[in-house]
Amino acid sequence: MSSELYADGIGEITVTGTIVRIDLMSLSATERDDKGNPTPVFRQRIIMPVDAFANAVDLMQKALAGLVEAGAVRRIGDVQKPPTGDPQGQVTTNPSPNFN
Repeated sequence: MSSELYADGIGEITVTGTIVRIDLMSLSATERDDKGNPTPVFRQRIIMPVDAFANAVDLMQKALAGLVEAGAVRRIGDVQKPPTGDPQGQVTTNPSPNFN
């Protein structure tokens, strides 16, 4: 039986020698910051060798390129401001910090 884990994002990546540690985080259901937003909390850590991490990054970049090409997400740098006076030209961006 395989186990699945949901994560809202990556909290931190630490490289020590030839080992990479990736801390996965999720937004807390109970803890809030000063503005009332859920705070990120540590959930689990992925530990892998540097070469496996490099392969994973390459695979994620290919997946992201496919999502951008399909229009599922937009890179913030690719979004252009609409001309002034064009109320229909509103541009939205992906609010996820993972695509900054």
